[in-house]
Amino acid sequence: MKIILHIWRQRNSADKGSMVRYEVPNVSEHMSFLEMLDVLNEDLIAKNQDPVAFDHDCREGICGMCGCMVNGVAHGPLPGTTLCQLHMRHFKDGDELYLEPWRARAFPVVKDLVVDRSSFDRLIAAGGFISVSTGSAPDGNAVLVPKEESDRSMDAAACIGCGACVAMCPNASASLFMGAKIAHLGLLPQGQPERERRVKAMVTQANRELFGSCTNIGECEAVCPKEIKLEVIARMNRDFLKASWTGRE
Repeated sequence: MKIILHIWRQRNSADKGSMVRYEVPNVSEHMSFLEMLDVLNEDLIAKNQDPVAFDHDCREGICGMCGCMVNGVAHGPLPGTTLCQLHMRHFKDGDELYLEPWRARAFPVVKDLVVDRSSFDRLIAAGGFISVSTGSAPDGNAVLVPKEESDRSMDAAACIGCGACVAMCPNASASLFMGAKIAHLGLLPQGQPERERRVKAMVTQANRELFGSCTNIGECEAVCPKEIKLEVIARMNRDFLKASWTGRE
């Protein structure tokens, strides 16, 4: 089948950028979305043209590297799916697709569909750790954790930090990402010593990075490839209020 692509091309962070139209013939329904872009780039290189820059690494929906807006939806139309795991069988012959990078002040465009997401790394560095000395590998049953809490912690830990939540949020809020990172540590006994300090540090850093505020629109949850739930944001807000009231660091 033939796919028509309108791709945001931007040479660097200082360039104005614009949409450029491409036609990709003979697209197989078995290709992943990124494989389809590989085919386009092979054709562009053969014509001595600059290939389209896009983020990718594992291509297995694990690393969180890939991602762009496809017709205005982060990671494309299929729910619970990263861009690298989106296959062309979900499109039809002659479809026109508009590809744009994540749009957020905290995610400046590097080139084409590639954005700088190091602000997420700084959020993690601000408070996403624990200082409990575990020594050698402890026995699995040494610290008892209720199954409900361990399940909720594991669900939150599934976040891969792709940035789709920020890109899709009208406010460019990082609350779903932060909530997931705060919840997956705060729900476990090992995460308690820094629980209040962690949430205050991460919220403060998010403000420094110019992420927006959450207004509970829910677009983040709708496009999250790991289907992280909004409840992690509510937990983060409760922890932040408690930490603010107690004044403990």
